[in-house]
Amino acid sequence: MRKLIILCLFVIGLVGAVFGFLNFQGLAAKGEFETILLDFREDIPAEVIKQDLQAIAQKYNVTPQLDNKFSASDNVYIIKGDRDRLKELKKSPFAQATEIIEPNYIYKLIEPAAKPTWIGEILIPQNGEDVKPSLTAPNDEYYSKQWNLHKIGVEGAWSQTKGNGATVAVIDSGITKVRDLQETKFVKGYDFVNDKEEASDDNGHGTHVAGTIAQATNNKYGVAGVAYEAQLMPLKVLSAYGGGTVADIAEAIKFAADKGADVINLSLGGGGESQLLKQAIDYAHNKGVVIIAAAGNENENSAAYPARYPHVIGVSAFGPDGEKAPYSNFGAGVDISAPGGTDAGAILQETINEEGQNVFLGLQGTSMAAPHVAGVAALIKTTGITEPDEILKVLKQSARVIKDDGLNYYGAGQLNAEAAIKLATEGQISFQDFFRWLRDNGYLNPGFWIDGGAVALLPKVLMVLGSYILAWFLRVYFPFTWSWSLSSGLIFGSSGLFFLKGIYIFDLPQWPFRVLGSSIPELGNTLQGTDALNPIFASVLIPIVLMALLLGHPNWKWFAIGSTLGVAACLTVSAVLQPAVWGFGNVNLARIFLIVNALLCYGLARLALKDEEQTA
Repeated sequence: MRKLIILCLFVIGLVGAVFGFLNFQGLAAKGEFETILLDFREDIPAEVIKQDLQAIAQKYNVTPQLDNKFSASDNVYIIKGDRDRLKELKKSPFAQATEIIEPNYIYKLIEPAAKPTWIGEILIPQNGEDVKPSLTAPNDEYYSKQWNLHKIGVEGAWSQTKGNGATVAVIDSGITKVRDLQETKFVKGYDFVNDKEEASDDNGHGTHVAGTIAQATNNKYGVAGVAYEAQLMPLKVLSAYGGGTVADIAEAIKFAADKGADVINLSLGGGGESQLLKQAIDYAHNKGVVIIAAAGNENENSAAYPARYPHVIGVSAFGPDGEKAPYSNFGAGVDISAPGGTDAGAILQETINEEGQNVFLGLQGTSMAAPHVAGVAALIKTTGITEPDEILKVLKQSARVIKDDGLNYYGAGQLNAEAAIKLATEGQISFQDFFRWLRDNGYLNPGFWIDGGAVALLPKVLMVLGSYILAWFLRVYFPFTWSWSLSSGLIFGSSGLFFLKGIYIFDLPQWPFRVLGSSIPELGNTLQGTDALNPIFASVLIPIVLMALLLGHPNWKWFAIGSTLGVAACLTVSAVLQPAVWGFGNVNLARIFLIVNALLCYGLARLALKDEEQTA
């Protein structure tokens, strides 16, 4: 058995490493770029850099230029080029004078997962109308439509802080001061696309994102924002078409860190990894800035960059029902989840449309989820917790834990603003709070632990014991010698290495753990993540195939026999405790199906042992 476990762990590591490498290569291959970054070493004299730039211009017929006015101090230049030119430059003598030669990847705004939902004409309050602030429910006219703020318990957080004193940098398509942002506090930003001071929005994405963070609240107009007393720093890196380069994004991150931003929101992403951007993120993190990014809307088993970088909090999305949004990326790079909206309910904010007019739009996407976390991070910052790692710790420890999240849909759980601020202000959760949390999440219910909770322990134990009991029973009639192949067959047929399902390693795919952690009948639904057994795998068909393939082998035939008995035990226990088979709407029909196939599996194993006895 020890050899089997060692072999399985080796296979997991090998498969995970291979697929992790392929996954990384796939993300890198998806990166789009039109220009190449040349980051010259700071110890190289300016005259030498100038000579190298002239030589590059002459050799490749290009015009090297600074990416923006802030790039001069960092010696970052860009030139036109493709992958062939990139390879040539990396092998050229110019590489000796540079720290980085890499693609100037184009990152894009995370496209909304569906068409915008238009709320209607903007309603202007009458002049002189009094506004009466509230400590809990604000008087904004569309607040009742903001299911997302109710979902994260923002009113409980507002009783302690509303974000006054925190600065959130919105690195996006810029911000236009629509009516519901005119009372929001702003600090000076920058337009890195057009190299000018005013970072106005010509897309609408950045304004929508900014509204979720700090839309003016309690003004009898529009909607509310999470940290509505915080300051916004608009940093435009995305054009009207929604694209921007990692060089601009990296400079914007450093600008935000140098100008006093506490939190950075990045509702943008792409497929290419950038060393320049990673250095900028490390720089901001070391200066105490919390960096948050959207996971992406491709429904893929890994977050997009920059959410994947270390020191970046990757955010996935869920809908009004609390379930993972169908578009949201998941897996590696996801640290926490937040409301992103679905067709059942979008995220409402005031922004601009294609004509530049003020409109209230409902959008959905991880772009909409990330600013919820940015807003709560700003609230936490005002409680006195300043270190980014400590803020991440508060966010994770206060999140609503989601049971059975083997594919890391939700990271640490779902964002909980009220619990986060309570944890940040009190320094610890009281026993009453902890007890309530255990109760609300079902941990105090013994059924959680033995009937489908943390590891569904009781069914798994019964399945393994049942398979061994069946083997011992048949051994009375058909004497045979125990072997590791028989034992491994009993385990993989009945329960699999079920403890592996809970293992999650960053940047590695989770499907090898889920496959090895599943019994044979569970393989039909392992990757889909459903609860119902697949009727093909939860039947005698797979044991028949194993018998046909392995019965002639002197050792592996025992694996086939053991697997068949294990499947019989698994189906029997499932029929008693959890009779659910895909396509069988009636529980009794599912139970009959499982029992019949369990008996067929037992009979098949008996026939195989009888044949083995006669052959011997």
